[in-house]
Amino acid sequence: MLRNRPLPTLVVAAVGLALLVPGASANAGPVPGTGAALKAAAVPGQTSTVPDWRMQSSAAAPQAGSVISGPAYSDVGWLTVPARSTVMAGLIANNKYGDVGYSENLKRANVNDFKVPWWYRKVFQADPQPGVNTFLKLNGGVISRGEVWLNGTKVAGTDTVIGAYPTFEFNVTALLRKGDNALAIKASPSDPAKDLVIHFIDWAQLPPDRNQGLFRDVDLTASGPVSVRDLHVLTDLPLPNLTSATVTVKVDARNNTGSPVTTTVAGSAAGQNYSQDVSLAANETRTVTFPLTVTNPQVWWPFQMGAQPLYDATAAATVSGVKSDEQRTTFGIREVTSKMISGNVQYQINGKPILIRGGGWASDLFLRTDTQKIADEIRLTKSLGLNTIRLEGKPENDEIYDLADRAGVLLMTGWECCSKWQNTGGFTAEDKRVASASAEGEAKRIRNHPSVFTFLIGSDEAPVADVEKIYLDALKRADWQTPIINAAARRSSPQLGDSGMKMDGPYWWEPPVYWYNNQKGGSAGFASEIGPGLAIPEMDELKKFLSQAEINKLTDYNAQQYHLSPSGNFSKIGFWGTALDNRYGKPSNVDDFVKKAQLQQYETNRAQFEAFGRDFSDTGANQAQGVIYWMQNDPWPKLFWHLYNYNLATAGSYFGAKTANKALHAQYSYDDKSLAVVNMGLEAKQGLQLQVTVFNSDGTQKANETRPVPAKANGSVRVGNLPQPSGLSTAYFVRLLLKDASGKEVDRNVYWLSTKADTLNYNAGDWWYTPQAQYTDLKSLSSLRPGQVSVTSTTTPGADGRQATSVTVKNTGTSVAFFLRASLRKGQGGGEVLPVDWSDNYITLFPGESQTIRAEYRTSDLGGTAPVVELSGHNVSKR
Repeated sequence: MLRNRPLPTLVVAAVGLALLVPGASANAGPVPGTGAALKAAAVPGQTSTVPDWRMQSSAAAPQAGSVISGPAYSDVGWLTVPARSTVMAGLIANNKYGDVGYSENLKRANVNDFKVPWWYRKVFQADPQPGVNTFLKLNGGVISRGEVWLNGTKVAGTDTVIGAYPTFEFNVTALLRKGDNALAIKASPSDPAKDLVIHFIDWAQLPPDRNQGLFRDVDLTASGPVSVRDLHVLTDLPLPNLTSATVTVKVDARNNTGSPVTTTVAGSAAGQNYSQDVSLAANETRTVTFPLTVTNPQVWWPFQMGAQPLYDATAAATVSGVKSDEQRTTFGIREVTSKMISGNVQYQINGKPILIRGGGWASDLFLRTDTQKIADEIRLTKSLGLNTIRLEGKPENDEIYDLADRAGVLLMTGWECCSKWQNTGGFTAEDKRVASASAEGEAKRIRNHPSVFTFLIGSDEAPVADVEKIYLDALKRADWQTPIINAAARRSSPQLGDSGMKMDGPYWWEPPVYWYNNQKGGSAGFASEIGPGLAIPEMDELKKFLSQAEINKLTDYNAQQYHLSPSGNFSKIGFWGTALDNRYGKPSNVDDFVKKAQLQQYETNRAQFEAFGRDFSDTGANQAQGVIYWMQNDPWPKLFWHLYNYNLATAGSYFGAKTANKALHAQYSYDDKSLAVVNMGLEAKQGLQLQVTVFNSDGTQKANETRPVPAKANGSVRVGNLPQPSGLSTAYFVRLLLKDASGKEVDRNVYWLSTKADTLNYNAGDWWYTPQAQYTDLKSLSSLRPGQVSVTSTTTPGADGRQATSVTVKNTGTSVAFFLRASLRKGQGGGEVLPVDWSDNYITLFPGESQTIRAEYRTSDLGGTAPVVELSGHNVSKR
């Protein structure tokens, strides 16, 4: 911004390292003792992964790499850290700073500690076998640069191992010893302005080490005279026909010897076997290709459009009948294309246009991997109705791609802004080499994943011509098949032309009506990153990362907030608070502030997604093609730019977006008071009825009508306007009930509106906001008559260690029960259960109405207690 494979199929080592599966944590927590035993793989086709490291500053370990990588070197006093561990992540795992998410504890880290290199060291066992080669693989770079040593010998230096994303493989067979061996990696200090690494820009307070160190796995892998590498599958559908597919399997066969060798490369893909004899010259690598035809393929779709079938592919090399190496992967058969419509990019999946509705992903601030948390976030993504996650400059480890493939969530990847990555005009020859290796390495790593649908080679700026060519050549070498975009902003480049995307903001508060105007970030074209900024969590969450004094300071809109951004533009609550005061009334205390914040966040988030949904069926330049909410999640506990927070708690921001993104949805338009029905499915819906009811703030009904409405496939339909009865109170309510042919309710949507509109001043403002000229008047919502409700709940067991609690809330009074929030507690008075996937929340009920909402969660997260439902509301006391 202007800040501007299936599960990894690793053959495990003798220590019995578990495969990463959804539900398991990967290298996220502290490692006890001096680490786990590791034995180097010695059987061709097997891989062993370094399970953890010993870590120390070079200031405390000044010896040369030849000494530190000696098996007899004593690393007493070094820290044991997870396998994927930046320096800060390792220090945090060893509790060096306490809870770095709380208050200003992150400041306890001394940045001077990270101005020197740090060492990573692992002693392992090996039993080299004749004819077996052992390769040391870095599955990502060393931040910012690395020296690699094995048993006293330098394998590679900082002139080779540079940057976050290049991958490396070294034949270390001659260096291995029977018995103890020692691997040491020296990580140089990190400066995102100098090297192509990872930078959090203004997303949160920055990690003090700037992510120095290791963040991906390091492997020891074995093969015989011939290795197989880079197994991948290209798919082609003869669109619009989906009854057949061309599947092309490609794999590299590499001769590891100094003599000619003949190998048989064989395997299977999509249930079909293949085999070919290949003659390789000394040290030759050759790509072997197997074209296949699949009849009636099972086609992969995003989750709102269809199913997510995956196919297996394998490849093995044998020499003289003996297995030399093998690889396996999975892939999906799908085709992604794009086209320009009046200057805006539109993506199509399997020939069908898709409205991209997504969020900007934030990796953990310290690049830690928690597979269970990622799986939970993918679940929340789908529950939100988002079909896309944008990974800007932090392409993440394999787990998210595996999970997204199975969930049917699209991933858009690419480089970040506002660091060395953006300064392509200043790239040195070395930078260009690293950029090329980064693009090729990342593309090869993720190309088999059907969830990945595009690659952005720039964010705020397109790369200059020669760097654009470098990226395109690298992606071509990687057989990249999906659309390549030069920038997330509206930019042009020599080969790719116009980006077709816009990055016009906002990044801070805008009222709901903003999103419907085709100016700036409004609902036209493809908005690659936009959102209304502040996302204040509920009080339970605030207490987890703010002191009471910091919580109280939230009502001071001009105060610097540490858990906002280090950027001056986003470090204060600012005019978001001014809007809150003018629209809802100045909060009487911080509790009132938090309560009103949920209202303000809900309504504008809903409007942002609803506007793009409505305009998906417009034509020309006004047609909405995509919207990425800035941002989806938190890298660290904070108060802004998220749909759910660091602990996966969901508040007004989340449920406003969730309401808007239902696959079949009836909605109101703030600009022209029109109504629309949006259908993201590929089948039209027949026989629908829309009941539209208008209520005064006291709950009296002012208008009520039911009209037949269409719901065309994969688009939106305008279905008339909102009734405009006389005698409306200044603040009033609108209820939309969409029902199917049997009268069953399929969608419910409640608005609180005012006879006085929000208006905007487009002649003022800046790149990150457009100021308001007038505020709506919703202040009377704070003086609604108290609501009365009854609450009942039932809990039932589910599959995979999960269970569900259904909560039925009934309005038993004569006034509106407004903005009711249910939370699930660990026993009476206990803490909130997290994460919970709620079917709906922050609901509004009119006299006599009832609604049942459902919460799904892991049984183990109750901690052995019974689930207890707590309910509160804007005018309903907590119970």
